[in-house]
Amino acid sequence: MSTDNINILNENVPSRIKTLRGLMQREGIAVYLIPDSDFHDSEYIGDYFKCREYMSGFTGSNGILAVTMDEAVLWTDGRYFIQAERELRGSGIEMYRMGEEGVPTYSEYIVSKLRSGETFGCDGRVLNARTGKKLREEIEEKGAFMRCDLDLTDEIWTDRPELSSEPVISLGFYLTGESITSKLKRIRVEMQKKKAEGFMLSSLDDIMWTTNLRGGDIEYSPVALSYLYVTLTECVIFINIEALTDAARNSLVSEGIIIRPYGDVLDFMSGRELPAKLMIDSRRSNYGIYSLLESRTKLVDITNPTEMMEACKNDTEIGMIRDVYTRDSAALTRFLYLMKTQYANQGMDEYTAALKLDGMRLENEGCYDLSFETISAYGSNAAMMHYSADKDNCSVIRPEGMYLVDSGGQYDGGTTDVTRTIAVGPVTDEMKKSFTLVCVGMLRLAGAVFLSGCTGRSLDVLAREPLWRFGSDYKCGTGHGVGYMLGVHTGPQRISPKYSEDIREAVLKPGMIVSDEPGVYIKGEYGIRTENILEIVEDQKTTDGTFLRFEHLTWVPIDLDLIDTDYMEPSDIELLNEYHEGVYEKIIPYMQTEEERDWLFEATRPLL
Repeated sequence: MSTDNINILNENVPSRIKTLRGLMQREGIAVYLIPDSDFHDSEYIGDYFKCREYMSGFTGSNGILAVTMDEAVLWTDGRYFIQAERELRGSGIEMYRMGEEGVPTYSEYIVSKLRSGETFGCDGRVLNARTGKKLREEIEEKGAFMRCDLDLTDEIWTDRPELSSEPVISLGFYLTGESITSKLKRIRVEMQKKKAEGFMLSSLDDIMWTTNLRGGDIEYSPVALSYLYVTLTECVIFINIEALTDAARNSLVSEGIIIRPYGDVLDFMSGRELPAKLMIDSRRSNYGIYSLLESRTKLVDITNPTEMMEACKNDTEIGMIRDVYTRDSAALTRFLYLMKTQYANQGMDEYTAALKLDGMRLENEGCYDLSFETISAYGSNAAMMHYSADKDNCSVIRPEGMYLVDSGGQYDGGTTDVTRTIAVGPVTDEMKKSFTLVCVGMLRLAGAVFLSGCTGRSLDVLAREPLWRFGSDYKCGTGHGVGYMLGVHTGPQRISPKYSEDIREAVLKPGMIVSDEPGVYIKGEYGIRTENILEIVEDQKTTDGTFLRFEHLTWVPIDLDLIDTDYMEPSDIELLNEYHEGVYEKIIPYMQTEEERDWLFEATRPLL
């Protein structure tokens, strides 16, 4: 966005905030909150839901706006401090830096601003249910009140975009390997275990998995805006009926699913008799629907059972995923060949490099979209884990130092995610050391054998320990689940060292796929990440139990120009050589020229 556009936008922001305060006064609201979310707490949101952006002028992907009668405050994280300072200039909104010492959280701020008898307001449909419950308790302790039925922005945003309504398709059995009826049967078994006769599902990945549907309402995620209500005898989907293709509608009807308009969900659930016990996951539901159901029946707050079902891929899905990852790896490998041999010497910038890779990936058969915006980062920009280059704000890739690219695609048959860091010219010994330790950590985790029943917390140390020995760490998890033609960041499996009461740990099971992505991020200097996606398989059964292991799905060379064997044990070198042997075997059929084949042979040569 140009500076002129920012100035124009911020000229309107004070007027919008003033209008909002008038509406707050009308409704008796002392503090109003505008989160950055949709009705399903999605990772990405459509234009209809960008209320915080409209009301503040801040265009970053993470921000929360709170407005009182005399203040307006926006929270964002370190990725956006510079951008927020620029975009909020002249708006009258103060920026709060999330996580920094002395900066209150938005819930602490809200409670501090409320006096006994006053009322806090928000649109509960865009507030996470677990967050809403905790906030309600804190507000009530203060003697104040909470209203969650107020979408005040809608009264101000007169040209608000329509809700997305992209076509919704039905996946064939050859892609899913399981019918809707079979999935509902498994869900109902879990309901009966909890003695529940109802189940409310709001998370879009879970709904798409259950119904074998896919849509296009969320950027990078092939999902359709929807809710799903399951009882022991019926199943109701709330979805934009006009968006359903004939095949999708027929597939739902043939499976006995009742189709209702997307916007009817609250009226439907408030107007019918509910079962005595109803399952819901407060982590993956909005507060508006949660509070409605809570007022009418007893809720059983559990992890959506569909999370684990979707996480454990069946044989059909695994077969598709393996093929997709091989072809996707080939596209990235060919791009890295060009980066190493041509592009870095041509003065290409980060944005253009990302477009090159995106184009090569989309040429793959069955690839119809990216799974997230490609992170194309040169030099110190790579130290920002979620850096985003754009046409007007990017760095030129010079023939020195390192370049990091994190990318993925949506395919008929899988969702991919992979990161590689490469040398694009001379590098320092310190860079080689950091890169080698990251490589060692990635390979040691990938080479692990572990007892069934372990969670990712049991294994995280394998990836970090090489770095810890040198006083280094990375401030994020090591691994996340990946969906099947769904979101690129899913659960419940994860690999992370930290325990939190807000995170339900999941046992690692065969059929799950998980990322393995340690890194080093030195602010102002460089960033390194090496990410493979791993499949969990059974290793062996003994009298001591069932043992599991990982198998690589990603087959992309690890840059040997950045390896310093002084930081590797002989077993680490063996792991790297074995991996590169697999890369060469699987990727050589996809290399299109003699030059590419020669390069791959050299790039995967065994280290002695």
